[in-house]
Amino acid sequence: MSELHLPWLELAILAPVLGAPWVGRLRDLDLARKWSVLFSSIALAAAAGAAVDFAFLDAREATDRWSISGNLLGRDLFVIDQLNSPLLPLVALLYFLTIIAKVRAQIGQFSFARTLISESIALATFSCKEPWAMIALLAAGTLPPLIELRARKQGLRIYAMHASLYVSLLVIGWWFVEREGVDRDHTLWAIVPLFGAILVRSGIAPFHCWMTDLFEHATFGTALLFVTPIVGAYAAVRLVLPIAPDWVLRSIGWLALATAVYSAGMALVQREGRRFFCYLFLSHSALVFVGLVMTTPIGLTGALCVWLSVGLALGGFGLTLRALEARRGRLSLAEFQGLYDHTPSLAMCFVLTGLASVGFPGTFGFVGAELLVDGAVEAYPYIGVAVVIAAALNGIAVVKAYFLLFTGTRHTSSISLQSRGREQFAVLTLAALILIGGLIPQPGVLSRSRAAAQLLRDRSQLASAVSAATDLRQALVEPAQASFEIGER
Repeated sequence: MSELHLPWLELAILAPVLGAPWVGRLRDLDLARKWSVLFSSIALAAAAGAAVDFAFLDAREATDRWSISGNLLGRDLFVIDQLNSPLLPLVALLYFLTIIAKVRAQIGQFSFARTLISESIALATFSCKEPWAMIALLAAGTLPPLIELRARKQGLRIYAMHASLYVSLLVIGWWFVEREGVDRDHTLWAIVPLFGAILVRSGIAPFHCWMTDLFEHATFGTALLFVTPIVGAYAAVRLVLPIAPDWVLRSIGWLALATAVYSAGMALVQREGRRFFCYLFLSHSALVFVGLVMTTPIGLTGALCVWLSVGLALGGFGLTLRALEARRGRLSLAEFQGLYDHTPSLAMCFVLTGLASVGFPGTFGFVGAELLVDGAVEAYPYIGVAVVIAAALNGIAVVKAYFLLFTGTRHTSSISLQSRGREQFAVLTLAALILIGGLIPQPGVLSRSRAAAQLLRDRSQLASAVSAATDLRQALVEPAQASFEIGER
């Protein structure tokens, strides 16, 4: 296996978790935020360094040089390949901007130490390919929101039930996979639990109620960081896609498609800002799954592009909503708010990130949406129609929310509601990446195309190995059966 020039991956993972105890000891919350920004920026720089270093290696996958995990365990737990090379900087960027955009009114409700630990777990998860280590990290990733909900004494039961179900299904499913052997056709005892775990973690209907409840009861920042990297899609690609039979992938695709249309319709009629964002995110993340399970080069490339665009666009969209919530409290979509005169910069960011999420021309989301629709139409024409309907409903929902929040009346306030420099920096950074990706899409599409080709190649090779092993077993069993029958005669 190729090696990176520096231990980028482990530096990105260790920087936040080592900084968390120091940040947790600080009583000055402004100082804690500054130190958190420092440790998160180190993680971001290391994740970006790993992606750039890997791009120049021209290798299938690579690991850290002087790897600590490799020296201690005899194998490398953390690797970078075509799939996760852009996802690692994306995850680190979302955490960095969420921390830096935190305003004073929200600091007391937000644990910086817990957020740094959550960032370390997320980066480790997206760097891991070892199944059992990855399952352990996926389970650990459910703990920070659980601790926060317990501290807030609300919304704990529903989240804990779904998190426990998700982890239990992962463990049961992969235990049966290893027991049956990776190079064999797997029984329902292995496939169905993994299938269910992916549905629960990704909020695919009918397992979506926990996600709306999380946004209702957790802090907006914690809920945003827990869902926007789309960890469920990563688990599906690593654990389910290589071994799942076609009927499982089709089932996930149909449920995801129904979720995308249903959630888009629900976003259109919501009367509360957080629930609106949650349903908007559920619809977009479900579209990622629609492309992932098509197993065609164009469809899979489109899904991977949409994955990145959803992280960037809805990450910025969520930060914009959080900035508005810091000024107005929980946002209502039942009546006009008239906030444009007070926060014109947030209004522009709201429009840009919201429309980018639905694939507006000139943004990176447009490229991914076009590839996804092309792949869907190529595979199943009626799926392409449903994808277009979901995107149209999401676009209408975004425009409707804009008019309700920023127009229709004049809002009077005795204090300034202008956005601060940190908030503008966070949202405009994501907006710039969205526009750059739309104007210069070739590098991103090429990277996602290579990742899609590698995923399809790995699935094909595993299917060939399973078929060869089955033929070999039949070739050994049939002569033995014939000899046994002759002996009986």
